Amino acid sequence: METLREYISFDLEFNRHQDKTHLIQVSAVHFKEGEEVGAFDSYVYTDAPLKSFINGLTGITSETLKGAPKVEEVLQKFQVFVGNLPLIGYNAAKSDLPILLEHGFDYSHQYLVDVYNEALERRSSDLHGIANLKLQTVANFLGFKGQSHNSLEDARMTARVYEAFLDSDESRLLLNSQSSLNSNPFGALDLSQLFD
Repeated sequence: METLREYISFDLEFNRHQDKTHLIQVSAVHFKEGEEVGAFDSYVYTDAPLKSFINGLTGITSETLKGAPKVEEVLQKFQVFVGNLPLIGYNAAKSDLPILLEHGFDYSHQYLVDVYNEALERRSSDLHGIANLKLQTVANFLGFKGQSHNSLEDARMTARVYEAFLDSDESRLLLNSQSSLNSNPFGALDLSQLFD
């Protein structure tokens, strides 16, 4: 897995109406050295009717969106927030990136880590055969809480899961290096002066 010390974790909530995707929430968190240093969160105005399923899933209502800024304004502010930093997401290559592309924003070159793919690879090891790979399930397993299908909470949970995977990788490297020292009792000694 690529190790990023500074990055943006992002997530979108959306509603489909008449074969068109309407963004309803855009969120991102800026992480640096394992800590959140900034956040972007905005609801997005849409005049498309909000499906009751989406309302139930996200808790977002038509009333919430009525006074929100339009998609162009939100995405311009999102673009400024992201800048040139690397992006991570949770299964974003299949949904969020194509939606952003539909709106004229191509982040494929900045998208460096899909945390869902990492969870899939770690399912039998770090995640001990977890029942499913939903973001909230993985986050809860690793000790993080958040409200699923709120894009700001999802962006935060994605970053926390990524950070937990980084910690796991670093611990594994440390254990491997200590284990190789333990298998050679002279490994930590500088014996070069004995052979001059």
